Amino acid sequence: MASFDTDVVIVGAGPTGLACGIELGKRGIRATLIDKGCVVNSLYHYPTNMVFFTTPELLEIGDIPMTSLNEKPNRIEALKYYRRVADFYKLDIRQYQRVRSVEGSDGGFTTIAGDTFTSKKVIFATGYYDIPNLLHVPGENLPKVIHYYKEPHPYYGHDVLVVGAKNSAAIAALELWWTGARVTMVCRGAEIHRHVKYWIKPNIENRIKNGEITGYFHTAVEEIREKEVVLRMPSGLKTIPNDFVFAMTGYRPDFEFLAAHGVELDPATNKPPVDNETYESARPGIYLAGVIVAGVHTNEIFIENGRFHGKAIAAGIAAKLR
Repeated sequence: MASFDTDVVIVGAGPTGLACGIELGKRGIRATLIDKGCVVNSLYHYPTNMVFFTTPELLEIGDIPMTSLNEKPNRIEALKYYRRVADFYKLDIRQYQRVRSVEGSDGGFTTIAGDTFTSKKVIFATGYYDIPNLLHVPGENLPKVIHYYKEPHPYYGHDVLVVGAKNSAAIAALELWWTGARVTMVCRGAEIHRHVKYWIKPNIENRIKNGEITGYFHTAVEEIREKEVVLRMPSGLKTIPNDFVFAMTGYRPDFEFLAAHGVELDPATNKPPVDNETYESARPGIYLAGVIVAGVHTNEIFIENGRFHGKAIAAGIAAKLR
């Protein structure tokens, strides 16, 4: 009988990947998690002062309670919580190893990262935060263009453009303005998005109404230059001074990685077909967990519901291995 380094390789050590590892362990199935960054790498890269839009119990995995000083937990509390969960379940996590390829077939996979791992099954839990949606305009590759907002202090006293109209854009614009940046927002639509959280939406709208933040609607970025930005407005082109551009246009899963590994994708939505009960993909032995199941519709799956994929996948794998 062949010997394997582990029973299951899990690509991704975010909350969903951790949940998969926990549920497999409960069933006596060995799992190794591999991540190109640190544990819950995407959460680590969230804005420094970010507060979740949900309550602690909806972020819990592995039946471990999550506590918070406030009604809604913040980024630091979440990072501490997931470290504690990983320690409690003694998860085998290999950090800072980018998976280059997964070779072989069901029952005999070889995952090549910094190290090489053999396994019977593989789970992709790679999330969607790694690839930003681009503006596709000249100048987008300039160093001044930022797709991941972290904190406002470095931009004090500068002309800053925030592109987008959803939560991340509204929060970035407000924090930058509070810190002393001269902020302009550009939105393709007619208003701040209706799904912006109820305690944020009136705040950003009032700042724009009062002229404290300049807001341009029905407007798009035409070109980004070293010291200015060209906007396309209903009335024509407008050039404004600019030092930094925050392109808060969202993110997408690594569809190229999935396709390269035999995961079929719907041509219209990039949604992969999966077994509705076990989340096994069309490539036998490879399972999909978390937001990548939703294709381009990344607003359908969050930590709150993606964490339950682990139990379904673990049950399916346990049945197959028996």
